[in-house]
Amino acid sequence: MRIDIDKDRCIGAGQCALAAPRVFTQDDDGFSTVLPGQEDGGGDPMVREAARACPVGAIAVSAASD
Repeated sequence: MRIDIDKDRCIGAGQCALAAPRVFTQDDDGFSTVLPGQEDGGGDPMVREAARACPVGAIAVSAASD
């Protein structure tokens, strides 16, 4: 799995961090970021829900490219 966050689109609502706190957090400016070591989603089933919960669609989840 690959997680991409559009930093220009993110508004810092924090819905991703609420939905999947083992994968997402907010940086010092309040914007979404993936926790270190969790770039592949860490097998967390809530990653896709976190992407859907983003009110501005700043998170894209796709299959990992080989």
